[in-house]
Amino acid sequence: MTSRWESQLERWCHAGLIEPATADAIRAWEQAQPGPQRLRMPVLVAIALGGVLVAAGLLLFVSTHWEALAPEQRFALLLALVVGLHGGGAAAEQRFPPLAVALHGVGTVTLGAGLFLAGQIFHLEAHWPLGLLLWAIGAGLGWGLLRQWPQLALVALLTPAWLGSEWVRAVEGTRHGQGLWSGLPVDAALLAGGLLLTALTYLGAPLGTGPTSPARRVLLWLGGLGLLPAALFWLVISLAPWTSLETWQRAGTPLPLPLTLVGVAVAAGGPLLLGWWLRGSRIAPLGVAIGWLLVSLVTGGSERVQPSLFTYLWWAVGGLLLLAWGLAEGRSERINFGAVVLALDVLAFYVAQVMDSLGRSASLIGLGVLFLGGGWGLERLRRRLVARSQRRPAP
Repeated sequence: MTSRWESQLERWCHAGLIEPATADAIRAWEQAQPGPQRLRMPVLVAIALGGVLVAAGLLLFVSTHWEALAPEQRFALLLALVVGLHGGGAAAEQRFPPLAVALHGVGTVTLGAGLFLAGQIFHLEAHWPLGLLLWAIGAGLGWGLLRQWPQLALVALLTPAWLGSEWVRAVEGTRHGQGLWSGLPVDAALLAGGLLLTALTYLGAPLGTGPTSPARRVLLWLGGLGLLPAALFWLVISLAPWTSLETWQRAGTPLPLPLTLVGVAVAAGGPLLLGWWLRGSRIAPLGVAIGWLLVSLVTGGSERVQPSLFTYLWWAVGGLLLLAWGLAEGRSERINFGAVVLALDVLAFYVAQVMDSLGRSASLIGLGVLFLGGGWGLERLRRRLVARSQRRPAP
């Protein structure tokens, strides 16, 4: 498997920045060096698995003995777990940094459990989304002090979770506890759209083809893992029949205008503000994404919760926009996601709209041709775009 420095070396040779003899000398010197990195991945996997097992074991131990402990003992146990894990991480910082990262990460996760269990211990009738906010603040302080990726990942996950839970509670309070799904689907669309825009913002954190900082790489991974689930959530919401008169009558009292404006500002303005902080003035792709979401919402709702022809075409446009974004900024992961969206869109169209009109054997043959021919063509296009994007200069 080609290392990253070898691919960079090839690029420099093709660009004429270094002579071939110099490149051969560098390659020979690197290959002659000892390779301790061969143990890096197994060690990191073992540490990550060990951290997860330790966290699971601690939670199991606490849950087993929870009823037998007095409130003071419960609180002392939670406090000892948080302090002990972070203390162990501080002790291992100089000797084994990966172990320190794992212990600090488990300690930050334990902080969240401690916040919610503390409310249970003292029977506090609190606004439960504030627990997510306090957990996010604690993870943010940990990120500011330690600069380790688990704390940043928790901040990036907990902040949207807190905002989303606040929106759900606000809607429930307005509708007297009926919940987010009892009203118009456009109310739930603010939650789904905000999550999808946040995933796109995380995915767009790296800029150009150059090296990516560890913090932006964490956001990239979170955006990549959350993009497809958020897109599926948005698809379900956008197909709901919110444009029909029966839906409006069943929804009852609409949300107050100030609350709706706050929801729109947070769902659209939050990702835009984060994108401006990460990307500077290059937030035009996020504005295009907001426009795409608006068109998808307005044209998607109908009497039947079923995609129309325009829905398939519009999602294909979304996949092409992801391809163009990745090509413009030299990011292969966006090109890959664009290809995945296109492939899923074509496959869904064939299964939902074409297979029913064909016979059983013809539909299976057509599906096989679609996989073979369409997959081959899309893969060729993806490889060409990735190769072309890697040749773009870093901005």
